[in-house]
Amino acid sequence: MPVPEKRRFLDPETVARIQPLSLRARLVVEGFMVGYHRSPYHGFSVEFSEHRAYGPGDEIKHIDWKLYGKTDRYYVKRFEEETNLRSYILLDTSRSMAFASGKVSKLEYGQMIAAALAYLLLNQQDAVGLGLFSTDLYDLIPSRGTRSHLNVLLSRLDRCTPAGETAVGPVLHALAERFKKRGLILLISDLLDRPDALVQGLKHFRHNRQEVIVFHLLDPRELDFRFSTRTRFRDAETGEVLTTEPWQIQDIYRRKMDQFRTRLRRECGAINVDYVFLTTEDRLDIVLREFLRKRQRLL
Repeated sequence: MPVPEKRRFLDPETVARIQPLSLRARLVVEGFMVGYHRSPYHGFSVEFSEHRAYGPGDEIKHIDWKLYGKTDRYYVKRFEEETNLRSYILLDTSRSMAFASGKVSKLEYGQMIAAALAYLLLNQQDAVGLGLFSTDLYDLIPSRGTRSHLNVLLSRLDRCTPAGETAVGPVLHALAERFKKRGLILLISDLLDRPDALVQGLKHFRHNRQEVIVFHLLDPRELDFRFSTRTRFRDAETGEVLTTEPWQIQDIYRRKMDQFRTRLRRECGAINVDYVFLTTEDRLDIVLREFLRKRQRLL
């Protein structure tokens, strides 16, 4: 497939039309890798290898003698359970994630980037698990590094439906109590929750020496509040209704939203949590690029 053809699979609207989710994930990662090979981020292996060079301490019985015959070099077989990094993808599936002003909802976008991250992690022989939450954590798939595990993760992601209210803070506290080993947490959410509770949950992870990337995902209309006529707004989670002329509250809404995002970015930075802001119109390679930057720093 020509390079421009592969790169088009980084557009969320294009990817959203593709089924099944496993194909979406593969096309997104392949489209990203085309550009990644030309990027300035060197030092990260993008080759999906089942072997590694033989080194002191490795058992001779694990040497691949057939490969030695072809290359005249010693390599040991890399078993599926041998992983570099243990990760968990946490996806917000609350009702607010169902909002879409265009063709892709926040939940659909979240599913796509979660699938692409899982595909990339497992092909790098890292272990990855999945947590789904809204009011509380209702599903947790343990972190594993086997290639067959990808089907388990994608099958569960494909069945996600929006339900419940957002409660990011309590969920993070509960998970931080369960995840004792150091690893990488990838949080995907619109973060429409109390900032204090959210930041305290993130601090709990950092106290346990977990590395964290927060992908803050909003719809473009939630950001610019660009509504031109009298509009009836309904809270997707509480059902509360407000009818108003948008121009009357547009300026203060934008200012409050900017303050909200600025606070999250500042407080995440203060505790060494990576904060990445996204809208559902952004190309999907932003997520993978930010993940690989973090991954490089952990090598």
